[in-house]
Amino acid sequence: MDTASCSAPVGGNGDRVLLPERLQRREQERQLEVERQKQKRQNQEVKEEKSDFVAAAFARERAAVEELLAGGESVERLEEVAARLQGLQKLLSDSVLFLPAYDVRQGQEAIARLQAALADRCQQVKPKKRFAFKTRRKDAPSAAKVEAAPGAPAAEGIPASSPPLKEEGGLGSSWLCGFSNLQSQVLEKRAEELHQRDVLLTELSDCKIKLYGNPNTLRLTKARSCTVLCGPVTTSVFLDDCSECVLAVACQQLRVHTTRNTRIFLQVTSRAIVEDCNGIQFAPYTWSYPGIDKDFEGSGLDRSKNNWDDVDDFNWLARDVASPNWSLLPEEERMIQWD
Repeated sequence: MDTASCSAPVGGNGDRVLLPERLQRREQERQLEVERQKQKRQNQEVKEEKSDFVAAAFARERAAVEELLAGGESVERLEEVAARLQGLQKLLSDSVLFLPAYDVRQGQEAIARLQAALADRCQQVKPKKRFAFKTRRKDAPSAAKVEAAPGAPAAEGIPASSPPLKEEGGLGSSWLCGFSNLQSQVLEKRAEELHQRDVLLTELSDCKIKLYGNPNTLRLTKARSCTVLCGPVTTSVFLDDCSECVLAVACQQLRVHTTRNTRIFLQVTSRAIVEDCNGIQFAPYTWSYPGIDKDFEGSGLDRSKNNWDDVDDFNWLARDVASPNWSLLPEEERMIQWD
């Protein structure tokens, strides 16, 4: 009895010692969880505040651009539209980390529509004499010479490399450059020609285009069987209505729309987007040229970050089944001699 009576209190005291420790640990865990939930709510509130701010700023700037486009077609207005569109693209690019995917998609679509409208206005204000080269003065600036594709004649009346628009009395050349309505030619622009400018390539067929340097944006539309090699693009690249093309590009954002049977050698810091496409194949960016390291530094792109194989298909919502509209280019097909 003495032994039993002595052992019972010892066990009880042990329980009384352990109980407060367990309660204390449980309270600490509860407090940590409360703090985590609080921090989560605060982060969400900050995210929502940022999203609201960006949405309001985007809406204001978009309305301003639309008003400028609707107000006339003077050179000054279109230059201001181009500058504002660059700011609008930068605002969206800087906000992709906290904006909902739907908002990013809507913003990209709005910018694409405005860029297309700007390109249309540019075409409308081009002076007709631009294509009347036979009447130009002998001392007028000549078009940049490029090598024509072997065995392919140059398009009549159109130089292989269009002269800067400003030289022809049209829009200022400080923001927009590119090629259009050409077939079976080898085209190029050097770094000094396209640095931080918006590049528009449209209605090209069987052409090879080399863009050395660091443009601000690149837009490729209505291209057929073309190869486009481009240095690092500071913001976005947009493809629309292209087929049987090869593209090598580094950029912050890539959007591919209504395009088929096209291979894209890509370096991108965000997730690429395809929509209404089929037969799109992706591989890592492999084009190189002297000075590309400097162009990457100027672009601000992070070369260590490449989401070339992380693609969103807006027409394919099943997460557990791969989209049939795009795929990774087999490794044995990635070895290309670009030059």
